[in-house]
Amino acid sequence: MKLIKIASIAIAALLLTACATQTAPSAKTAATKVRLPMGYIANVQYAPYYVAIDKGYFAQEGIEIEFDYKFETDGVKLVGAGELPFAVVSGEQVVLARAQGLPVKYVAQWYRKFPIAIFSLAEKNIATPQDLKGKTVGLPGFFGATYVGWRAFLEANGLSESDVNTQEIGFTQAAAVQQGKVDAAVGYMVNEPVVLRQNGLKVNVLAVSDQVDMVANGIMTNEKTMKEKPELVRGMVKAILRGVADTIADPNAAMTISTKYVEGLKADDATQKAVLMATIELMKGDKLGTSSEAAWSKTQDVLVAMGQVKQKTDATAFFTNEFVP
Repeated sequence: MKLIKIASIAIAALLLTACATQTAPSAKTAATKVRLPMGYIANVQYAPYYVAIDKGYFAQEGIEIEFDYKFETDGVKLVGAGELPFAVVSGEQVVLARAQGLPVKYVAQWYRKFPIAIFSLAEKNIATPQDLKGKTVGLPGFFGATYVGWRAFLEANGLSESDVNTQEIGFTQAAAVQQGKVDAAVGYMVNEPVVLRQNGLKVNVLAVSDQVDMVANGIMTNEKTMKEKPELVRGMVKAILRGVADTIADPNAAMTISTKYVEGLKADDATQKAVLMATIELMKGDKLGTSSEAAWSKTQDVLVAMGQVKQKTDATAFFTNEFVP
């Protein structure tokens, strides 16, 4: 009996050892390095991404993130070519890329509202879309989200470019409006109008999102990454959306965290805090991360009307919500 008891103990020990071997990882899994094109300079507008990295949300998903501040179109090309797995882009860039045969797809919406707006000093009395007739309007250029938003705004209000005097002014919108070089300008509603107001000026803002529902900024990947590394896509989306939720819930903490990633940013900078609060208003909404077929259809319609897309395709080809938690 003694031998049997000893043997039983030995067998039990072996079984416990085997279980431990099966449940414990044999080696630490290496993090996946991801270089993420951001489409703009380091800025407090990217607070959700800074929060996500600072709180370890990317690390928890096995991702080692590197922010790459380059032109939006460069990120689109790199993701479309399969050289990078993700990029931060505006919705119209996905439609344009698909029209060029690039196998890209939008997997998470970061802004709930299209962020482009037409702004002017209140003294110009441009309070409605029709007030723009005969006025001089400055644009950074005839490209990108600002131009697409501008064209969508005109179409939604029965206006055409011939009704206004449009000028290419580069990225000098705030200064051009303040100095009276143009009557109004097109830009991001979380940027130039906020800066002007913080400088003590009264500003009128006509938001494109109040006139037409188009897909705003979010995360794009490619079909290869979706097929071969779905967990990476899911983890990326999850980490970013956790950052979004935390930024909405605690702007002060998000502001403090952002000072670690934006050179020269101070936690008590009133103008940049106002930019963050305006950004949060664009991010708020139900079902964080999702986008709708209707918004994608409208975005495509605008690009077709502009002549930038020659043939319409099924809007469901542009996006998926399957990776949103």
